[in-house]
Amino acid sequence: MRLFHTSDWHLGQSLHGQERDFEHACFLDWLLGQLRLRQPDALLIAGDIFDTVNPPVKAQERLYDFIVQAHEQQPKLDIVMIAGNHDSGSRIELPAALMRRLRTHALGRVHWLDEGQLDAERLLIPLTNGRGKVAAWCLALPFLRPAEVTGPQLGDDYLQGITQVHQQLIGAAQKKRKKDQALVAISHAHMAGGAVSEDSERSLIIGNAEALPARLFDKSISYVALGHLHKPQKVNRENRIRYSGSPIPLSFAEINYPHQVLEVELEGSELVSVEPRPVPRAVALQRVGPAPLGELLEQLAELPVIDLLDDPNRQPWLEVRVVLDEPQPDLRQQIETALQGKAVRLVRISAEYAGRTNSEDDDLQFVELAQMTPQDLFSRAWEQAYGNPVDEQALADFALLLQDVQLEEEQP
Repeated sequence: MRLFHTSDWHLGQSLHGQERDFEHACFLDWLLGQLRLRQPDALLIAGDIFDTVNPPVKAQERLYDFIVQAHEQQPKLDIVMIAGNHDSGSRIELPAALMRRLRTHALGRVHWLDEGQLDAERLLIPLTNGRGKVAAWCLALPFLRPAEVTGPQLGDDYLQGITQVHQQLIGAAQKKRKKDQALVAISHAHMAGGAVSEDSERSLIIGNAEALPARLFDKSISYVALGHLHKPQKVNRENRIRYSGSPIPLSFAEINYPHQVLEVELEGSELVSVEPRPVPRAVALQRVGPAPLGELLEQLAELPVIDLLDDPNRQPWLEVRVVLDEPQPDLRQQIETALQGKAVRLVRISAEYAGRTNSEDDDLQFVELAQMTPQDLFSRAWEQAYGNPVDEQALADFALLLQDVQLEEEQP
């Protein structure tokens, strides 16, 4: 059996105010071509399909057009997609009844039956091979919010609630599987030891539970398709537990990441291979600097000029990083003047001051709001108000309030 593993599409994302629909369209066209070329039996999309809980209409059209085209191209292809922490679970599941007619399974939330028993049946998806036989069972684990795994019957411990979900789902899958059928999990979570892109991955700290242990995934599971971390990587160096990473760089911090889809081969319940399929970069993200203003302007002057025959949608996004001795009120004007006629699109100017240290001047350093998590902002506000670092209990209380707000935002 052959699987494709991808995640963190973030359809509808903008880069410093610039929409990226063209790049997502190019990726989805490429992915359709790879599906046609490699003929996998299943496509696993491990969460953060959209960038926000209320994605723009164009982003939703991109997703559903892709699903229709993939089904028309390969009628036997199974697609399993789960909600990530950026997604609304209810929105992901809303068209589920229609999508099942396209062999697509959309899971946004977990549900419980009486007495704390997980409704495991709806989270277990049969995956068929080219002969139409069930060759694997997919354990679908959307991002688990506290309200879904804690409560009067489940207890108040978030990590314990997550552990119950994994144990009950794996137990149900082991009862259902037959000889030589593989168990494949798809999950959206921050696993312990994973490398994070600080610019673009929303923190999953809930109370004191940030990273989940890999032991949640029993050895009986042949492959774990993870989403959330944008850098492709193994968890604890295990070949079977993987982040595919995002298909496009979602911030300038991700310029040097490989962006890919993973192709997974299984022989019965044995994992045979995991091979990356690099995603062509439709639009480059380019950084100039950091450098003093005079030197920087010289570098900008050397950038290529616009070729009228080139597609303007493919012009690189540009971040300019300048080192200043003193404030420059006309900084943007100077940079924009230097870029006139250049084949780039300026999206960000980052300024820092020469001689600034990380000690006494810490509070004066420029910090971009978009790079700070809600926890960061809360911690700073607490320290400014009370003169001492925030304690763990206050952080835990804030995290619960934040989750309540995010759940309210999810309501369609």
